[in-house]
Amino acid sequence: MNLPDNLKYTKDHEWVRVEGDVAYIGITDFAQSELGDIVYVDIDTVDKEISQNDVFGTVEAVKTVSDLFSPLSGTVQEFNEKLDGSPELVNSDPYGDGWIIKMSISDKSEIEGLLTAEGYREVIGQ
Repeated sequence: MNLPDNLKYTKDHEWVRVEGDVAYIGITDFAQSELGDIVYVDIDTVDKEISQNDVFGTVEAVKTVSDLFSPLSGTVQEFNEKLDGSPELVNSDPYGDGWIIKMSISDKSEIEGLLTAEGYREVIGQ
């Protein structure tokens, strides 16, 4: 199971990469493997302010649809447009080209409440 140590994680299986006041968010390698083949990513929150734990979109796999929960509060700045034509990037490269949204961070203290890779391993029993 690939869990980069430089990222933060949520119990809802999202990852966060913080770059200054901006966060890149996607779903973990564990989450994509549990969901199976991703066929569509639906994000309707671009340019909207969302709070920590709000649903910011959905990921559709062959057999299920799963809500995506925001690990942080802020404004969704961008949807990864590569996913429009290639949603399977979430499966093949969840921490790279498969990122889902980029958002501004309105409360940096929330970052401290996120899980480390080690903490997330405990959540998923790895």
